[in-house]
Amino acid sequence: MFRHYKLLSVLAILVIGGYSCKKDQVNYDLHFGYFGLIPGRYVDYDVVEIKHDVAQAIQHDTLRYQLRTWIGDTIIDNEGRVAREFVRFKRANASQSWVQTDIWTAIIENNRAELVEENQRMIKLVFAPTDTKEWNPNAFNSYDELTAYYRDIHKPSVIGTMHFDSTLVVEQENFFSLIDYRRKYDVYSKKVGLISKYYKDLKIAGFDTMNVKSGTELFYTCIGFGVQ
Repeated sequence: MFRHYKLLSVLAILVIGGYSCKKDQVNYDLHFGYFGLIPGRYVDYDVVEIKHDVAQAIQHDTLRYQLRTWIGDTIIDNEGRVAREFVRFKRANASQSWVQTDIWTAIIENNRAELVEENQRMIKLVFAPTDTKEWNPNAFNSYDELTAYYRDIHKPSVIGTMHFDSTLVVEQENFFSLIDYRRKYDVYSKKVGLISKYYKDLKIAGFDTMNVKSGTELFYTCIGFGVQ
């Protein structure tokens, strides 16, 4: 009887031990790589920025330039947390040298990817990405509330000659009325970060999106990336 009890005890220990090992070996991939928070990671973009105001001399002012973002050293953000430098450089075109313009901060905390832009804390991504997740990107700042959600999760994408194996889209706003048109979404690639931005926040007339009275359009298109 005693030997039988010992045998059952040993079997129970083996089963529990085996379960624990398997549990420890489970790969809980939350897909943090979509934020591209890798030291030295840079991403280059062609940028088109359009300012509309029919009351001004130049009613529809278009600015084209190139932007580089680079993940730098650790830094303390505006919440007192250890984050990463998110350094921004600009140039007019490829024949010019990069000029540093901003140092923002980026962090992944509590399964949130956050970017502090001009002291405004934005929630860019929520992990792990699923088609049921919703969040307010402006939950920690003074901007209007939005409802962001994912679509086209883990899908391949092509920009120019560049092929991205795994991307997702973060939808932020799609609103259309008699006098307003707002359309905003970002595209992220795993191990790279943001690869495309589409932003329109416009005042229009008579449901006509081509009859713009005021507002801003902003478009990013990735043209290269790497680590340095």
